[in-house]
Amino acid sequence: MSPPAAAAIAGLKSLLSDRLVTSHAVREHHSKDMSYLPAAMPDAVAFPQTEAEVQAIVQACAEHRVPVVPYGAGSSMEGHTIPKRGGISVDMREMNRILEIVPEDGLAVVQAGVTRKQLNTELRATGMMFSVDPGADASLGGMASTRGSGTTAVRYGTMRDNVMALRVVTPDGTVIKTGSRARKSSTGYDLTHLFVGAEGTLGIITELTVRLHPIPEHVSSAVCCFPDVRRAVEAVIATVQYGIPVARVELLDETAIANANAYSGLRLAEAPTLFFEFHGTGAWVEEQARIVEGIAEEHGATGFRWSTDAEERAGLWQARHDLYWATKARRQGCELFTGDICVPISRLAESIMAARADIDASPLMGQIIGHVGDGNFHTAYLINPNDPAEIAEAERLAEKLVERALAVGGTASGEHGIGMGKLKFLRREHGEAVDVMKRLKAALDPLGIMNPGKMGQEG
Repeated sequence: MSPPAAAAIAGLKSLLSDRLVTSHAVREHHSKDMSYLPAAMPDAVAFPQTEAEVQAIVQACAEHRVPVVPYGAGSSMEGHTIPKRGGISVDMREMNRILEIVPEDGLAVVQAGVTRKQLNTELRATGMMFSVDPGADASLGGMASTRGSGTTAVRYGTMRDNVMALRVVTPDGTVIKTGSRARKSSTGYDLTHLFVGAEGTLGIITELTVRLHPIPEHVSSAVCCFPDVRRAVEAVIATVQYGIPVARVELLDETAIANANAYSGLRLAEAPTLFFEFHGTGAWVEEQARIVEGIAEEHGATGFRWSTDAEERAGLWQARHDLYWATKARRQGCELFTGDICVPISRLAESIMAARADIDASPLMGQIIGHVGDGNFHTAYLINPNDPAEIAEAERLAEKLVERALAVGGTASGEHGIGMGKLKFLRREHGEAVDVMKRLKAALDPLGIMNPGKMGQEG
């Protein structure tokens, strides 16, 4: 432990007592996320319960020039929370109060450690829901920091669309409020959306005001398979262009279906498959399903099956969300090296076909899944994290994936963010704008203590 870190920890011990932890086990837990990236240990882990305690932590770190790394649920995929340069990991789990729910205004005010499942459980009696669904039970602060999204983004938008206001502790320990409860504003810089997606490099989010949506009167799901990926994606494109407001539309290639069958007990044909979900009135849900069934059949779909049964629907989407674990289960001791690009929907079919061809020509096992209604899809390559050759091959595949996405006007990451894993692609996508990002980082964090080694300092 460096002398500055020891001094910061000594100064905070009287404030946080046993909520400032230096044990090896806790530090190790905060040294990694769900990615393949190498771990790095923090010097200590702090568990604040109030905004004032977050302020004190940041002020102590600024005084001693010690890195401070915000930590949510640890479910990020690109090394966002790995304390690359040590310092203090600030775990927000104990700031988990739902402060206010205002159904009339369609909003809730929550502390940063509240998880999406926790909020939706509390919302049930109000007839409202928080829509952003990344699969993992992530914290809302972490979801905002990575500009997360998920399966419902095609209908309800991402965190960018659903965060209305924030409270943030900036790198000098100042607390600022951004945004408001109003549905629109034309005053000042849009600081809310500067911090949404900043990945903890500009400050620590302590409180969020988020948009809520009415729980739909009826929900139905549908599943159908296709002879090949191209026709499945073309069916999605036609559905979007027809203007059907699907709530979710997910693609699983044949490998992903095989993994889901083995892990979750599904009995689906091992072929490229679409999962749909429709929200609305009973009549409108049925009409949507029938229209999509016709579109799918025009593109060669077979076995179109739709259901309003809540248990069947929950099982289907749970299997989709469990694909991370289902894929890892196919090879003991492996990790997933994930790709996460988003392209204009008109270029989606060719992008997925090229990615599948790359996997088929590679010695690595891999799969493709996607939130294809908005052009976002993921590759997952199974690798031995101790085998440099396998890591190099996965990096080669991921680089080809990103290069193709950027060539057609897409992005290196649709929802997982940059972290450490995608940092090398930032300048390729944004060019000279990266220098503006660096100037913003330097202006707000001149000491470079906020999640160092990430956006705004490298890339």
